[in-house]
Amino acid sequence: MKILTKEEEAAHYNATVKGGLTGGLLGLAVGGAAVYGAHLRFATFRHLTLPMKTFLVTSSGTFLSIIAADRASRKFEFDRDPQRQYRDRATFDLEAVKENESAFQRFKDWGRENRYPIVTASWVASMGIALGLVGRNPYLTKAQKLVQARVYAQGLTLAILIATAAFEVGDASKGKGRWETVKIIDPDDPEHKHLIEKRIHHEAYEGEDLWRDMVAAEERKMAARKDGGQGQEGSSNKQPKHKDAKDRKDAEKNKQKNQELHSQRRKDAKESATHDDVQVKGRGKVKVSSCWVKAVEWRLGD
Repeated sequence: MKILTKEEEAAHYNATVKGGLTGGLLGLAVGGAAVYGAHLRFATFRHLTLPMKTFLVTSSGTFLSIIAADRASRKFEFDRDPQRQYRDRATFDLEAVKENESAFQRFKDWGRENRYPIVTASWVASMGIALGLVGRNPYLTKAQKLVQARVYAQGLTLAILIATAAFEVGDASKGKGRWETVKIIDPDDPEHKHLIEKRIHHEAYEGEDLWRDMVAAEERKMAARKDGGQGQEGSSNKQPKHKDAKDRKDAEKNKQKNQELHSQRRKDAKESATHDDVQVKGRGKVKVSSCWVKAVEWRLGD
């Protein structure tokens, strides 16, 4: 986000500091409780020095403080930046689809979308449960208990991975994934009963399809301008036919008048040239212009 004023800079700073302090206090509380519990439960932990225990508490507070401050800063940017609140067409289509789904279908979709975090969480949970069950056996050493718990956890994790692979194959066969064909209510239907199929795109990150919406909007504008131009051209072409015929007739008349005028000028030029022919004594017949005729008459008069 671009900070424009001092007030925005101060507000951003206050929001970040507030988030960092909140996360730091929460981290100190969690770290202190964890260190205290480990001090009571494990003899090895009780032998640690006080600076080491203090480091464990403060490091947890510092870790959560950094995360909370960063999230507070991002939240401030999101709330103040209108472009980050943009929701593309695919988001609205997905929301319309989810509104018509049942609770069980939503649960399945949630599991399909979060399959890999579920695999990780199931491995951690299975390790804890297996350690709890194997830990009751007094005839096994700690190393043997850890190996047994890991075997159980790996077996459960392998089963979940197989189920995840089955989901992947099913999604590929049904055309689900980044692109998915869903049925939504026809927006042009006034009764909102007719369903149509639409191919939508699942964004990998927020705003990925922004350019698609911009291109679609520009194409709609170009189509509207094209339709408007065709309408104007059509209206101009709808002039009466008799007007075109009258224009052609007037053009023919003007052409005929021009031809007659040109012929008359040529005829006058010929007559003028014939009139300028004079007879000069002793020198034969000479063709001269009117100005030369006047000059000859003036000389003869002398």
